[in-house]
This record gives sequence, structure tokens and C-alpha cells, in this order.
Amino acid sequence: MGSDILFKTEDFVFSYRVGGLLIKNNKILLQKPKNDDFSIIGGHVSCLETTAETLKREFEEELHAKIEVDSLFAVGEIFFPWGQKPCHQICLYYKVHLLNDHDIPLDGIFHGYDDLDNERIDLDFCWISLENLKNGLKVYPLELIPYILNDNDGIVHFVSKQDAPTKA
Repeated sequence: MGSDILFKTEDFVFSYRVGGLLIKNNKILLQKPKNDDFSIIGGHVSCLETTAETLKREFEEELHAKIEVDSLFAVGEIFFPWGQKPCHQICLYYKVHLLNDHDIPLDGIFHGYDDLDNERIDLDFCWISLENLKNGLKVYPLELIPYILNDNDGIVHFVSKQDAPTKA
């Protein structure tokens, strides 16, 4: 495994990420870091790694589950604060499915963790009903949710701009 495609300068952060949409029984599996909002499961692409390889690796590392990557669903240009710096992230979202339904619980909440910048991040993995998404549950990126709910056939493109930190 190579280095993550994650560049930090004095002025900004650039991130190349991939996310997996795992939907089963009208529920989507999301991750929720402690004291943060829900988001799509995934991670940073490593140098010389395909996005499909990244997704498979991330699901194995974080959930100990094997997945198959089905199809590209969306491309997101996402702008958000990374600490005190603005972050520009490109994220590809794929539909995925489990190779073995017995790898993870298919309901409720279960726990895992991730590492970012050599720091352990505890995660809750939660099966959330698509109905809860319709009712406004906050899931990042917010702009992706309507496309998930409409289950678009083609590949969608969206831009997400969260408030960036201001320079002091």
C-alpha cells in the first residue's frame, strides 16, 4: 500500500477520496465518528491504487467485510474546513454490495475504527433507513443524499461547499 493522495500545504488541503454506498433492505450503512455527523463509508485513495481497490481495502480495514464494487454512482467536488485550512476534495462514490451477508450485522449499530494522520478515530457504523434520510438526517455530503434517494441510473456530479475557515 502506498501513500494516501492527501496533500497539505500552508494554505490548503487536497484530498482524493472514494466512498461506498452499501444499501440493503431499504437501509444504507453509514459511518459516524464520535462527536461528528454521519458520512459515507470510504477513505483516501493510495498512490497507484485504483478506486475499487481502495474501497475493498477500506471496507476490510474498517469493517472486516469483503465487498464487490458495482458501478460508479457520483463524482463530488467537496469543499470544507480541515482544521483551520480549507480542503478541496474530489470523491468518487460507488454502489457496492457485500460478498457475504454474515461478515457484519445487517441491522443496528456496531463499532470500528480508522487511522488518519497516525491518529485512531473510533467509528460507529449504523444502518440508517432511507426514510430517515428523506426526513432530513444530516449525512455528509448533504448534496449527495437526494441522488441516493432517487437512485439515479446515470453517473451524477455535484458540488458541496461547506463554510471554510477564515484566515486570521
